[in-house]
Amino acid sequence: MSDLEKVLATIDADMDGALERLFATLRLKSISTDPDYAAETRACAEWHAKDLAEIGFEASVRDTAGHPMVVGHQRDGSGPSVLFYGHYDVQPVDPLELWENDPFDPKIITRPDGSKMLVGRGTADDKGQLMTFVEACRAWKKVTGKLPIPVTILLEGEEESGGVNLPPFLDANLEELRADYALICDTNMWDKATPAITTSLRGLCGEEIVVRAADRDLHSGFYGSAASNPNHILARILADLHDDTGRVTLAGFYDGVPELPESLKESWAKLDFDPAEFLGEVGLSVPAGEEGRSVLEMTWSRPTAEVNGMGGGYQGAGFKTVIPAEAHAKVSFRLVFDQDPHKVRAAFRDHVKARIPADCSVEFHEHGSGTAVAFDTSGPAFQKAQGALTDEWGKDAAFVGGGGSIPVTTLIKTKLGVDVVMVGFGLADDRIHSPNEKYELESFHKGIRSWARILAALAE
Repeated sequence: MSDLEKVLATIDADMDGALERLFATLRLKSISTDPDYAAETRACAEWHAKDLAEIGFEASVRDTAGHPMVVGHQRDGSGPSVLFYGHYDVQPVDPLELWENDPFDPKIITRPDGSKMLVGRGTADDKGQLMTFVEACRAWKKVTGKLPIPVTILLEGEEESGGVNLPPFLDANLEELRADYALICDTNMWDKATPAITTSLRGLCGEEIVVRAADRDLHSGFYGSAASNPNHILARILADLHDDTGRVTLAGFYDGVPELPESLKESWAKLDFDPAEFLGEVGLSVPAGEEGRSVLEMTWSRPTAEVNGMGGGYQGAGFKTVIPAEAHAKVSFRLVFDQDPHKVRAAFRDHVKARIPADCSVEFHEHGSGTAVAFDTSGPAFQKAQGALTDEWGKDAAFVGGGGSIPVTTLIKTKLGVDVVMVGFGLADDRIHSPNEKYELESFHKGIRSWARILAALAE
């Protein structure tokens, strides 16, 4: 047997141990956004540092102004070095009453068809995912006494609460964290049977606006039509963000947005994707957005303007006839290619100000920004990872786009100057951030085997 074959056999034989270790970290309530769980979040960091040390990593808990980082180094091998990123913090569990089991008492549930899933907070996002990589390293160490290539592991404790301390941590530790490639396991497969490598993510620009008119709520019978209504003003502002074809109307919004290369269009067209099924799963049937664009094109490679929340005036039970003194909205823009989030924010503010009456006012609150990121899949790391995944799953691994944003990816690319290979084993129905989060047992098992193969492939 080759070393890789021995490693894969070891992984198969040690699944009970791998699950025991995963369940140990899942039981720790590392809810980073809630100060009441600060001690348990730190305990989770310490658990991971100890676990890494047990398999030979030079591992430590690193303090920040918030929750700590975990850094581990294993400088075996002579091939290209990699930096693996994951996060050990989790989302809050509210509403607790919707959980079918205790969210911090993980279980294996067997379905009627015999398939099994792991349930509990963090099973998919991101403890289950990050442990697939750690367990692959564990198996290599057990079989050969070393890893195929030098590996650094960075585990963050604030990904689910903004990650404000990650950029300064990277800046302060750039030389220590430098590598030839970075790996992230916080993404999904294409479908339950088809592995995927995410090669692009959209950027983000978030903005909250508050429109104010009269100095108090007004009686709509006494002041109706005579006084400006912030709800009306806000509705016009938001409606004017799109034209009749679904395009965003902000000045210069599409600067830096090229047409999708035909080769990529053809690649996506070959994927087994049904727009009707995609929308049908959430109770819809008619695609919205830009006319003439496919659903995949719109979710992976086109920018968006979405209203995430809005309100103003009386919203309680019953009815109250008032003209509100203020109205507010939260608006986000998903950005692609070379769009500049700062220019988009400025254009949005100009759009709003141009529609505010002279005796009314508007207030802006910034809610973060980031640029899009994309990688050339012809590079050796992507090709080797694709081959390793294909070998494990028996189906060609797909290169896919990501509609969301993972800010650390852009940070790693810009600050460390390396490509990021995003390989994850989650599924769209894993209910991350929601009650009853789950992770397929097959995703966990074959995810470990996949990383073992990828490490071997990168060493070639």
